[in-house]
Amino acid sequence: MVQGCTSDAGKSTVVAGLCRLFARRGVKVAPFKSQNMALNAAVTEDGGEIGRAQALQALAAGLKPHTDFNPILLKPTTDRRAQVIVHGHPVADLDARDYHAYKTRAMAAVLESHARLSRAYECLLVEGAGSPAEINLRDRDIANMGFAEAVDCPVILVADIDKGGVFAHLVGTLELLSPSEQARVRGFVINRFRGDISLLEPGLRWLEERTGKPVLGVLPYLHGLFLDAEDALGTATVAKVAPKLTVIAPAYPRVSNHNDLDPLRLHPEVDFRWIGPGQTPPPADLVVLPGSKAVQADLAWLEEQGWIPYLKRHLRYGGKVIGLCGGYQMLGEWLHDPQGLEGAPGSRAGLGVLEVETTLEAEKQLRNVTGRLALKGLPGVADGAAVSGYEIHMGVTRGPGCGRPAVWLAAPGMVLPRPDGSISEDGQVLGTYCHGLFDEPQALAALLAWAAQGSGRDGERSGFQTVDLAARREADLDRLADSIAASLDLTLLADCLPARALQGD
Repeated sequence: MVQGCTSDAGKSTVVAGLCRLFARRGVKVAPFKSQNMALNAAVTEDGGEIGRAQALQALAAGLKPHTDFNPILLKPTTDRRAQVIVHGHPVADLDARDYHAYKTRAMAAVLESHARLSRAYECLLVEGAGSPAEINLRDRDIANMGFAEAVDCPVILVADIDKGGVFAHLVGTLELLSPSEQARVRGFVINRFRGDISLLEPGLRWLEERTGKPVLGVLPYLHGLFLDAEDALGTATVAKVAPKLTVIAPAYPRVSNHNDLDPLRLHPEVDFRWIGPGQTPPPADLVVLPGSKAVQADLAWLEEQGWIPYLKRHLRYGGKVIGLCGGYQMLGEWLHDPQGLEGAPGSRAGLGVLEVETTLEAEKQLRNVTGRLALKGLPGVADGAAVSGYEIHMGVTRGPGCGRPAVWLAAPGMVLPRPDGSISEDGQVLGTYCHGLFDEPQALAALLAWAAQGSGRDGERSGFQTVDLAARREADLDRLADSIAASLDLTLLADCLPARALQGD
């Protein structure tokens, strides 16, 4: 089990790298995270949803995502409440106190998934959550030492030296554990080191003498590493000498599945920026409204932040807008929530730029999809480019605008593709439920060409590069695995790893 001294210490990254390394060495390995809190989710092969990080780790291990890899997923709806997803499907919407009481039932689901995986795989790599030293959460803990103790799992502790205070993080965390938990810690990993490691070595010797635990290794800072973020907005980018297109997206409070925009963020010809609270949206060619876990609340946030007059001006001067999932719902004329699934029951007006309206329904739509763009008739745009992705939404959208779909999608078991989303009559606004709209290289190039139309600079901004995000992800997983193989002394864990995990690639 990989636990961290803090959130974002690198637990997800280390597990992903170990999954890839062990899979390359022929180990039948799988990832596991008992409880995850994230608005970045993925649809599994068994028709549920799990945290995006566990889907990435599954990919690293050569597996399709499965709900057993992340049996409990918490998706915050407010600062105090979250949707509780068990084995891939929502079971309740609880505040923190009620969820604490629910944890005994959650632990039963966790142990059920762990038992199934233990029978199916020779090695499980378990990711903790937050820090094991959160004293207020120790009672009924299912995410860190509470789980490790329940299944008798050895632990390595990861700390991020880039944050500063790495020795205090490690020693302090260890000191706050119980004696049995301390004994369970097999060693330390220091993550994101840059500089001359000889200057760190006196501290490493002191740490080993002070704690009696070995330092398993020091992982270097890998510049430009692209891996799907668990929850925090991705900030890594690539060199952009002369971007052809400016794209912005609002970072509203309950933004979800923001990894949809990674292909834009990492495209060498796109100047992409997240616009946070208090920031004035700059002139742009394309505005993307990403998904949201609380659509009406995030739409109200857009109004408070001054986005409504900005969007009206943006469209008046020929700019383009794309809405994904919750962002698509915002673009319609009305949002209806008769059951109070996102707050008080009722309806509110949307942005009114697509002739559709959305009604929230209790049953969540979860499916992996493939299909093609439906951009026929839009000037300068290649129609029919392949798309692939997934749907996660509770809304059903209807209206005349659905007669002008943005994509045609098919899911496993479907005989014929179905229309999804909407394009405005003037061709400036596009909405869809398809997460992953930009992932396929040809679809991304076609959508960028569409966004560039009507700017007066069409000629100099034609012919966008194709960017293969999947290939980039695979290459970076291998780079990460190579770094771990070179930096960690896994022989110190020989008694709890399969023999093949210790052999060279």
